[in-house]
Amino acid sequence: MSNDAAALVAGAKEWATLYGDYSNGEEGAVLTAPLRFRAAWAANDPGALADMFVENGSFLAGDRQLMNREEIRSYMAEAFAGGLKGSSLVTDVREIRMLTDSVAIAITDGGIIPDGQESLGDADRVRMMWVAVKQNGDWRLASYQSSPVTG
Repeated sequence: MSNDAAALVAGAKEWATLYGDYSNGEEGAVLTAPLRFRAAWAANDPGALADMFVENGSFLAGDRQLMNREEIRSYMAEAFAGGLKGSSLVTDVREIRMLTDSVAIAITDGGIIPDGQESLGDADRVRMMWVAVKQNGDWRLASYQSSPVTG
């Protein structure tokens, strides 16, 4: 196996572990939305990150409520050019709850790992809530927010 192929296999195995107990079925399909958001964050790609949202998707970023893809794209472009440059996002799935056939909530734990750090500090841990909707057979984000985890 070539080095490129081996790297692809290793990467696929690593990403497969991120599904936890939700590797199959509709819950696993829902989880692809937060995981694609995470991949876009790892690439520091504000366009790909914003495209994970429905057109009028909502993203609570600190004290700012971003209300559509363009606001999300613009905000994240500034963030990735500034303090979030080179950062990555950790998302460990806790629960996927189907509300209807086309609406679900995913709850994850994790946070932002700054560039140059290898792991998430305890003080930086957050709980994330993702509202996902199925449109044209694909799961997209309608809303994302996070809150610090203490205690």
